[in-house]
Amino acid sequence: MTIAGSIILIMLGAILTWAVDFAVAGVDIQVIGVILMLGGLAGLLFGIWRLSTVRRATTVRTVEPTDEVIRHHPVYEERRDTDAF
Repeated sequence: MTIAGSIILIMLGAILTWAVDFAVAGVDIQVIGVILMLGGLAGLLFGIWRLSTVRRATTVRTVEPTDEVIRHHPVYEERRDTDAF
C-alpha cells in the first residue's frame, strides 16, 4: 500500500465515521469507518518505515588514490610547438 492509498483510506474512514448519517441493516457504518482509519494508519506507518529503510541502505563510496606521490603532488604536462603529439 502506498502512502497516498493510506491517506485515502484514512479520509474515507473519517467520512464514514463522522459525516455519514444513515443506517444499513446489519452493518454499523461508524465501525467500518474506524476500521478503515486504523488500516490506513497502519499502512501509512509501514510506508514511511519502508522509505526510511531503503534510504538508509544506500551508500556512497569515495575512492582515493593509492600512490602517495599522486595524492600530494599534482602532475602538470607541458607541450611545445615542436613536440610530436
